[in-house]
Amino acid sequence: MAGGALQARVVVLAGPSGCGKTSLARRSGLPVVALDDFYRDGTDPAMPRVGGQVDWEDPRSWDGEAAAKALSELCRTGEVDVPTYSFAEDRVVGHRTLTLDGATTVVAEGIFAAEAVARCRDEGVLADAVLLRVPAVVTFGRRLARDLRERRKPPLVLVRQGVRKLRDERRIVARQRALGCRPLRRAAAAAALAQPPSAAPDTPGAPGTPVPSAAAPPGAAPAPAPARSAR
Repeated sequence: MAGGALQARVVVLAGPSGCGKTSLARRSGLPVVALDDFYRDGTDPAMPRVGGQVDWEDPRSWDGEAAAKALSELCRTGEVDVPTYSFAEDRVVGHRTLTLDGATTVVAEGIFAAEAVARCRDEGVLADAVLLRVPAVVTFGRRLARDLRERRKPPLVLVRQGVRKLRDERRIVARQRALGCRPLRRAAAAAALAQPPSAAPDTPGAPGTPVPSAAAPPGAAPAPAPARSAR
């Protein structure tokens, strides 16, 4: 949906699972698009598989094109319908309407957020792309505690998955940087979300031009994003 006046731009918030993307995005007070809701259904025959099981860590398990179009529509029209994905059922179970409510920045966060950078740039809505950095041992602990709390898998399976992700984290971070995300610690990332949006380099249009938009009414705040976490 490239074209049309922009009401907002997107800050992509990437980082390995367990780094705190969701909590940082929620605390920003900005509209948040949970990109994990754009996973494909687990029964989709085109889903990538390893050993007969769906590989949820493969970007092909995620509909990046639909995510980018939704972000573009939100930035240009002020609202968009987004899916609600159930990780327990591995499928979309509904839809909800997300609105800007006067905000000029939208946060797009999720396990595959870095994959959305180029698409958002092509759509002309990219403001920034941030890679949230915390020590790998911290992401391991957070991820394991979360997955055990939510009973996503048997404990031994979760520990094995956690160790594998810990070993793979350096590669994941390197890929996200290569896709255009700049690494920032939490405080700097929070400050980046608070900056007035402007066109990112190589974005069609006028780089550095702030998004024209009316300010939100005094005391108004966007509805908080629903609590969720990456796989």
